[in-house]
Amino acid sequence: MICLIRIKGQVGLKKKVEETLYRLRLRRKYACVVLDPTKEQLGMIKSVRNFIAFGEISEETYKKLVEARGKKDAEGKLKPFFRLHPPRKGIESKKHFGVGKGVLGDNKEKINELVERML
Repeated sequence: MICLIRIKGQVGLKKKVEETLYRLRLRRKYACVVLDPTKEQLGMIKSVRNFIAFGEISEETYKKLVEARGKKDAEGKLKPFFRLHPPRKGIESKKHFGVGKGVLGDNKEKINELVERML
């Protein structure tokens, strides 16, 4: 499963990028979606990779996410997306060109650490 977290806000986005984020259910800053992507969704993720952080989420982190943010109401239904807090201790930098630091783009396994800081 892949976890997608929107990092950048809405100001100054191109219409195409805004529409793609909307279709991925990432409508606000720090919104999170966990999905098993199809080929089409992988293409959408590729086109908005400069505005989101994504990576492979572990089962235990996913369970914590659902417990903390996932229940919709008394019926126990799961929400289609999760609203998260800004990360504790902040984001060191959204992007560092050439250095490889920053949070935007593919974080692979480090996405688990970022989600834990945002719960």
